[in-house]
Amino acid sequence: MRFNTAMQNDVLQKAREIITGYEGKELRIMEVCGTHTHEIFRLGIRSLLPPAIRLISGPGCPVCVTPVRYIDEAIWLALEKGATIATFGDLLRVPGSSMSLARARQNGAKISIVYSPLDAVALAAKKPEENIVFLSVGFETTVPAECLAVRKAKEENLRNFFLLCANKTMPEAYRALEGSADVFLYPGHVSAITGTEICKTLRDRGVSGVIAGFTASELLTALSVIILESKKGRPFFANCYPRVVKDEGNPEALRIIRETMDPCDSEWRGLSVIPGSGLTLKTEYRDFDAKEHFAIPALPGKQNPRCRCGDILRGVATPKDCPLFGGACTPDHPIGACMVSSEGTCSAYYQYGSEEILP
Repeated sequence: MRFNTAMQNDVLQKAREIITGYEGKELRIMEVCGTHTHEIFRLGIRSLLPPAIRLISGPGCPVCVTPVRYIDEAIWLALEKGATIATFGDLLRVPGSSMSLARARQNGAKISIVYSPLDAVALAAKKPEENIVFLSVGFETTVPAECLAVRKAKEENLRNFFLLCANKTMPEAYRALEGSADVFLYPGHVSAITGTEICKTLRDRGVSGVIAGFTASELLTALSVIILESKKGRPFFANCYPRVVKDEGNPEALRIIRETMDPCDSEWRGLSVIPGSGLTLKTEYRDFDAKEHFAIPALPGKQNPRCRCGDILRGVATPKDCPLFGGACTPDHPIGACMVSSEGTCSAYYQYGSEEILP
């Protein structure tokens, strides 16, 4: 059955009434996904929320949760080993301990902006005299493409293509965040890959959550479902993005990940090391692991001590609690990753939240 426009408008109006009419106890909802944070701001949904509903931004931005040490490793590879770093543009301005990749490029580092991991493979084939290191940063949504890139490099017998892995998987992060909010607003695109099993498992452990899409109607529907279900006083889970998210997720993408990478412990900015939350190349693909091939030394990774990006990613602080926000730290001169990334909480507050964050 297809909703006509009038029916859709009725559903949206009902959702708005449920949200604006809420008068219960404080309800803390964590937007795990950075895209949700930005869309909720951009669409003006925060202005509908009554005081008892509190939105908390979580660690659902892969650039933001990548630790400082990783940026230092990429810079070390470029400046000390002469490797060409292939990366998406959003990592360029993330600060390392002493500089960003953008600054390293000014100092002679070879940085190539690519639009997919396969572009990096093509670059390696085109320039066999150069070592090409792709910065493999992302959640389950981007990992399959990186796995395919490694497999293609192996098929073509490329000896100069490598991944510097900092991939993260969300299920373990959900578990690490238990108790940080009353309800999780689960990311729709990650759930499209992973499916709903982890959400149901967490519900059975007492953790409530709803999978949401990204349009105004999908977000309003998800928030209204959260309110209605919370009133029942028991843990719940609902898939409010069924047109994209299926219970089984994406079996083919999961198979590709499973056949190419193994789980490993991984460091998250703000959350320390979460056991089993990362991915590393399997033994048969280990020749493409930049850390092993180049024997990257242990780098401490030091971020600005006044930056509260880690606290913001855990949901224990907002950008307005950071002494650097909006002054020393802006999108033009970012000090923390949360201001750099297009999915970062600080960039969302800076771009859309002036009425809420400024005195």
